[in-house]
Amino acid sequence: MQQVRTTLSGGTATITLARPAVHNAFNAEVIAELTQALTTIAGDPEVRVVVLAGEGPSFSAGADLEWMRAMAGYSEAENRADALKLAELMRTLAYLPRPTIARVHGSAFGGGVGLIACCDVAIGVPEAKFGLTETRLGLVPAVISPYVISAIGPRHARRWFQSGGLFDAAHAQAMGLLHEVVPAAQLDEVVEREVASFLKAGPTATLIANRLVAGIAARDENGQKNLDEQTAALIAQLRVSLEGQEGLAAFLEKRTPNWL
Repeated sequence: MQQVRTTLSGGTATITLARPAVHNAFNAEVIAELTQALTTIAGDPEVRVVVLAGEGPSFSAGADLEWMRAMAGYSEAENRADALKLAELMRTLAYLPRPTIARVHGSAFGGGVGLIACCDVAIGVPEAKFGLTETRLGLVPAVISPYVISAIGPRHARRWFQSGGLFDAAHAQAMGLLHEVVPAAQLDEVVEREVASFLKAGPTATLIANRLVAGIAARDENGQKNLDEQTAALIAQLRVSLEGQEGLAAFLEKRTPNWL
């Protein structure tokens, strides 16, 4: 069953996470399908703008429960290989040679926040909730950290990475994770306005502008690949550590971890 759906219309590709029953949570199949969809778009000259959306009540709830259950039993090497696939997805989205817009109609957690941070523009609704809750499982948001830190800055990242707390759309906008917060009834209208703005720009100039920002930020795609290796190794170590195993087990068993 297809878990990522792509539709094309007038130079715009809309990629929709299509697992509404589990709030568009990530698993290996979603990661592979989304990476492939983005790779295909990167090679299609007819696509000028990309909109990333979620089906159902949430944008993305982060890691799928069954996927997390499987990861808890992986070796460190297997966890590292798994994390590198997520890192490839985030890097592919962040460095996609097209403008990208996150249409955040509902809540986003963990990797869902990572997807938003990787997009060039993020527009959400007031009801959306956000969280980088990995430390509550004895883990850290390692793979998504370069993009989230770039979006919200180190000081905000220190707060939310460490506490694992939840924050609302107003906080997300104030930190820079969301560019605009609009009523749900106006979300599509505002996204379409943003798409129209990008379509007025020269395609070559848009691509060069994208690369200009990456260059000024002093981390090109090759530099990001090196960072991927470091962050994947870190999360792999934590997933097989005593605290990481206890945090994951407590979550899966719906009990309190032993540090509380």
